[in-house]
Amino acid sequence: MNSTPDPDLRNVAIIAHVDHGKTTLVDAMLRQSGTLRDADAAGDLIMDSNPLERERGITILSKNCAVAYTIKRGPRAGRSCRVNIVDTPGHADFGGEVERVLRMADGALLLVDAMDGPMPQTRFVLGKALELGLRLVIVVNKCDRPEARPQAVVDEVFDLLIDLGAGDEALDFPIVYASARNGWAGHSPTEHPDDVDELFDTILQHVSAPTGDLDAPLRLLVTTLDWSEYVGRIAIGRVFSGRAKPGTPVVLCKADGSLQRARIAKVLRFVGLGRTESEGVLAGDLCAIEGLPTIDIGDTIASPDDPRPLPRVHVDEPTLHMVFRINDGPFGGREGRFVTSRQIRDRLHRELESNVALRVAPGDTAEEFRVSGRGLLHLGVLLENMRREGYELTVGRPEVIEREIDGVRCEPIERLSLDVSSSAMGPALELLGQRAGEVLKMEARGERMHIEAEIPARGLIGLRTRLLNSTGGDAIMHHTFAKYAPVRGNVDRKRQNGVMVSIEAGTATAYAIEGLSDRGFTFVRPTDPVYEGMLVGEHNRENDLGVNIVRTKQLSNFRETSKDQTVVLKPPRIMSLEAALEYIDDDELVEITPTSVRMRKRLLKEADRKRADRAARDREAAGV
Repeated sequence: MNSTPDPDLRNVAIIAHVDHGKTTLVDAMLRQSGTLRDADAAGDLIMDSNPLERERGITILSKNCAVAYTIKRGPRAGRSCRVNIVDTPGHADFGGEVERVLRMADGALLLVDAMDGPMPQTRFVLGKALELGLRLVIVVNKCDRPEARPQAVVDEVFDLLIDLGAGDEALDFPIVYASARNGWAGHSPTEHPDDVDELFDTILQHVSAPTGDLDAPLRLLVTTLDWSEYVGRIAIGRVFSGRAKPGTPVVLCKADGSLQRARIAKVLRFVGLGRTESEGVLAGDLCAIEGLPTIDIGDTIASPDDPRPLPRVHVDEPTLHMVFRINDGPFGGREGRFVTSRQIRDRLHRELESNVALRVAPGDTAEEFRVSGRGLLHLGVLLENMRREGYELTVGRPEVIEREIDGVRCEPIERLSLDVSSSAMGPALELLGQRAGEVLKMEARGERMHIEAEIPARGLIGLRTRLLNSTGGDAIMHHTFAKYAPVRGNVDRKRQNGVMVSIEAGTATAYAIEGLSDRGFTFVRPTDPVYEGMLVGEHNRENDLGVNIVRTKQLSNFRETSKDQTVVLKPPRIMSLEAALEYIDDDELVEITPTSVRMRKRLLKEADRKRADRAARDREAAGV
């Protein structure tokens, strides 16, 4: 018996590129359904509840909500239905989130910008949806933009689906044109209704209701974990068969094949933005389960009578790794609450419980950990969360993870999308050439040029900063993992300029900073604390320069009027966490604390660095 448990239920995921408006669209659907009144929402992007998500304007963690909608047209008018909505991250670095939550859905809203069209990360998430056979509804968003080109974007989506090997059913997709910010959706880009009813109607018509055998034993796949300090772990997933009821004895099917007996304490159903306690959730629906302290992502909650696991969630392997280590600098322990290697190790292992795309391995010493992730943003968000929680540590330069495939050394290749003005195209292409990039497509879009290329992942490290510098801040860059391929030629990752390194400890002075203004620009402000070996600026030449940035003006009895005039200092370049990770060289570290991001040399004393350089040259001359 393969029954339809609830014909008025739909499970839908929203997939799109970063900043194409999917979280804004979810907000519009919540308001349209009456789940939220305007007065209830403190602002836009209600689903982006994480502070880091609001600051960066991107979705990092997937989230669930349920929308109750009353059909207004057709033979089913007046009938109430429920739509479970999963808001997924758009950045490929959070592919671990995407791959898990798509297993909960039967259909997907593919959201594309009416100007940008499908982007590299659209390709990544769309490929995952096609692998799972999800029914697609194409939503062309931001149709209110003056430069919108909705018909051309639909053609590009069609071409992308063909390129991904989509079948005839996927190519016969319905199209909805929308402006999520203005709260309307319709079947024409020129018609602007006052609601998003057309979007709801399209979902109900083209996305099938979930199927499942109500009389079969319980099988629930855990795709997400939540945490409560009152009840511990909360498992979130989809019931594929049977019923999930509170008080039911179950078996947890673990990754190693073992079975653990447990009992469900509570079953929570999604209602609006929250959850409510339920007497039972049927097959095809999504729910949250309390009372299973040892549950992990990918486990199956099954009936003891038939403990067969569902296929586990497959996640692509990491492509980048970094070394996390304790902060052994002069300022170590001043600003953080958690500073020991044991505390850092416990925090990383706790992250592994919910971050399935992360890998943690021991480093060369007991104070180091080798942390691997899907990209620089993936690891950068982890570091940012750790520093906000009070952790203090240092990290080394990101390095790509190579593999040996059929006896050939291979490296990760990324698909890069670049939008620049016509005047800045030359410097951008020159940089791509230096980073072993291969241009696949180039086309004009208005007054700008759109370039698609393949580039080694190691060529992306530090590329964004150099690209913005060479194009005057004009370039817009996105990328996503494409494949592993044989290692390409040399990639010029060397920094064009050296750095200014402090040779003294103390407080930076305006007098010293003004004296260094013709040598480059600084990373510190007057009164900032500095120490020996800390990077305090960028030199305007290729070599590193030791500087005394704590030097003070010698006072005397003579007043020199020409020297006492007010001096206007150049503004310092304050490096963000990700910018610092891209900037540092192999012999440097980024020091991360709850209040500061500093860059330093691995060897703080200048004499030690000279000795190490001399030893490296001797080894190179000896052919070692």
